[in-house]
Amino acid sequence: MNRALFEENWTLIRTQITAKWSLIVEYDLLKLDKAEVKYDKFATMLQVKYGYTRPQAKEEIAKLWAEYESKK
Repeated sequence: MNRALFEENWTLIRTQITAKWSLIVEYDLLKLDKAEVKYDKFATMLQVKYGYTRPQAKEEIAKLWAEYESKK
């Protein structure tokens, strides 16, 4: 998933996040809502809260999007 697609679909992605990552709470999502580049901020958040490497975080974001797309 690229940054532009993530940014365009943030409201859809946002609803899926807490179901998949329980350590990310509403307060974190509010910070992401205000971020200029949500993709990078979210990837960093996954790194901090879950100990992912940067490539792992990006892969997890891509998986989240794939799961969403498969449910359409």
